[in-house]
This record gives sequence, structure tokens and C-alpha cells, in this order.
Amino acid sequence: MQTVIFHSTIFGPIHSRRLGSSLGVNLMPNDGKICSFDCLYCEAGFNAQGPGEAGLPSRDSVRTQLEAKLKQLTEECRPLDVITFSGNGEPTLHPEFGEIIDDTIELRDKYFPNVKISVLSNATRLGRPQVAEALRKIDNNILKLDSAIPETVELIDRPAAGYKLEKVVEQIGSFGSGAIVQTMLCRGEHDGKIVDNTTDAEIDALIEAYRRIKPGSIMIYTIDRPTPEVKLRRVPREELDAIAARITAATGFPVQVSG
Repeated sequence: MQTVIFHSTIFGPIHSRRLGSSLGVNLMPNDGKICSFDCLYCEAGFNAQGPGEAGLPSRDSVRTQLEAKLKQLTEECRPLDVITFSGNGEPTLHPEFGEIIDDTIELRDKYFPNVKISVLSNATRLGRPQVAEALRKIDNNILKLDSAIPETVELIDRPAAGYKLEKVVEQIGSFGSGAIVQTMLCRGEHDGKIVDNTTDAEIDALIEAYRRIKPGSIMIYTIDRPTPEVKLRRVPREELDAIAARITAATGFPVQVSG
């Protein structure tokens, strides 16, 4: 079974297909996974592996480790493009998420003032004012929308109980151009059901959702690493490019493709 791949709070820098040289921040346990989604394609594995025993890192621990790494990179004159919150689950689930973002902005300004701060979020916590406020402070507020059809979201993302797609689209839209919408495209099979969010109906629904949201930009990408559902497969780059062109033609929004 595919399991967690981030075994520390601060990791990298690594090369990100979408963001460049990225220093990662994992606010989830380093020996387990906690997430409000349980995506078929998650590189950190399924939630069934459990939360582990390490627990969530404290705000003070995150700050101390991040400052030490940024200081090291500065002394070594190593390049850095972005500080990215991702890891073994949903970063906005951390109870001190807002305060950690404030600390990160302060440290970024001290050591790497030209570096961007990015958060990769599944958008399930946007109804919490402190989360939305923190996301408005960062440079790249990257919010997930893998499908605009409820049944497909349930199949691919497997959200926790209470997820309402219509409400989430509305909440992402509250950021307007301050949001970057990220969509993972994939195909395959799970529990005897066909998985495919690249059909005409799926793309038409996404286009309508993008129009409502009016994001600053859109990211579409496909599988790059092993997935816990082994029957998933990547979408060829030429198809991603064609889908991106279709989205831009219909919405006018720029689309970044990784595949």
C-alpha cells in the first residue's frame, strides 16, 4: 500500500513541476496521514494507514525548523522560488494554521523576501474565517477542484461527510482572482467503477465552475508518481494541452499544464 512520503516537517527544496524550487512545509504527522479528502491518486497514500503516533508539529516547532532551514539556504547561497505548504494531508486542518502562515511570512521577508508562499489546499476549510483570512495573505492560494460533478468528486476525492460541492465552488469564488484553481485529471478504475474526469461532460462542468469562480489562473495536471489506487493512469500531455486550450477558449483564463 502506498504510504506517506514526507517524514519531516520541513523538506526539500525539491523541484516542483508547477512552482519551481520549492521548500516544503508538512503540517501533518511525519508518520501518518490526516486529510478531509481520501483521493484515489494521493501520493501520500490512503487515510486508512492512520494518523501515526508523532502528532501534529507545534507552531513553535514549525517556526524553529523553518528558520533554521531558511538560514542554512541563505548561507549556502542556494536558490529558492517558493515555500509550499503540502505534505501528509490537508494543511489547513492544523489548528494553528493562521498563526503559522503569519510566522512564515515574517521569516520569508527576513531571509528570502522575493520568494513566494504557496498553500496547496483541497478547499474543505474555506468556511472557517481564520483559514480564509490566512489564505488571503499568501502569494499562491492553490485550491483543488477535480470535478464539478458531485458523483465524480465522491468517486475520485472521497471527501469527508458534509462536503457540498456547490458551497465549495462558491467559497473558492469568494477569492476571485486571488485563487488558483488546481485540477487533477486521471483515468482508470476503482472498485469496479470507471474513473475519468476528462470526458466532454466533465470538462463542460468544470468550465462552468471556473466561470463562476473567476480565478486568477487554472492549473491542470495528471499523475506523476505511484498512486494508492493502482488502476489509475495518467492523461497524455497532448490531451492535457487540448483540454487547456478548450478551457482558455471558453473562459479566457490562463491555464498552466503539467503532465
